[in-house]
This record gives sequence, structure tokens and C-alpha cells, in this order.
Amino acid sequence: MHSTPIGGHSGINTTYHRVKKLFPRKGMKSHVESFVKQCSVCQQAKHSLAHPAGLLRPLPIPLATWQDISMDFIEGLPKSDGFNAILVVVDRFTKLHGRPKSIVSDRDPVFVSHFWQELFHLYDVKLNLSTAYHPQTDGQTKRVNQSLEMYLRCSMHDSPHQWKK
Repeated sequence: MHSTPIGGHSGINTTYHRVKKLFPRKGMKSHVESFVKQCSVCQQAKHSLAHPAGLLRPLPIPLATWQDISMDFIEGLPKSDGFNAILVVVDRFTKLHGRPKSIVSDRDPVFVSHFWQELFHLYDVKLNLSTAYHPQTDGQTKRVNQSLEMYLRCSMHDSPHQWKK
């Protein structure tokens, strides 16, 4: 329930609740905690959850779906069928479909290129570029990236070049 692809090397609480539903018994939480803390894949692959210093200034809450999205890349992945990056798009309101009015992104050269600038202009979409170490601007996307990267590292530990599949 922890080390399977569906388990995704989840943390102690998530693993405990999954196991508890199927095999409830006294003292199980300490066994699950011990197992997860000793998981060699998690020790090698998990990222730090330490918060950066500084005050957060949250973005306004979107009023509708796909009115405010953020985009980022996960880069530097091992080549898999010729690919080495994933584009992550997060709707800050929900996960439904529609057309955005504003996009938050870091200052990745791709997003500041002429092509993207013109595309955003044609669709009347405002591009808000974040600055380094300001998680309030695209922290939600960074968190999705961290979760996806951790899941890929854990689930593809033995075959890192198969992540595209």
C-alpha cells in the first residue's frame, strides 16, 4: 500500500489510512510509521518540505474556472521516447475546462519568448511573471511539480527512462 504505483510512496498518514481501511488492528500506526521512515526509495527521492523565509502575499482568489492558471515546466528528466520535460498547467480555481484570462508563470525563457507573448496577446490573456523565491505567485504549481517529481522518482526508481509511459 506504500510502495506500489498506486500507493506512490505516500507519507505516513496517507499510507496508514489506506492500510487501516483494509486491515485494522491495534498498534498499526507505529508499524506503518516505521516502515515508511525506513523506505529506501523515499529516503532517496523525497524533497524537503522546508518553507522559504519571507512573508507571503497571496494572489486574489479566482472567481471562476480557468480564469487564472499557472504554468511551469519540470525539466531535466531522463530522456524517455525523446522527451525530457513535462509542462504542468494548474487551474487555480478547479480542474475544469475553459479559457484563461490570466496566467502566472516563472520567467522561464520559453514563456518570455516572442511566440508565447504573441499567443497570449492574440487570446487576450494577461501573463503575470513571478520572481524567484516568491511562492505566493506560483507556489501552487511548484507544489504540484514537487508532488509529480516525487511520484516519478519513486515509481520510476528502477526504470527512470520509462516515465513517459
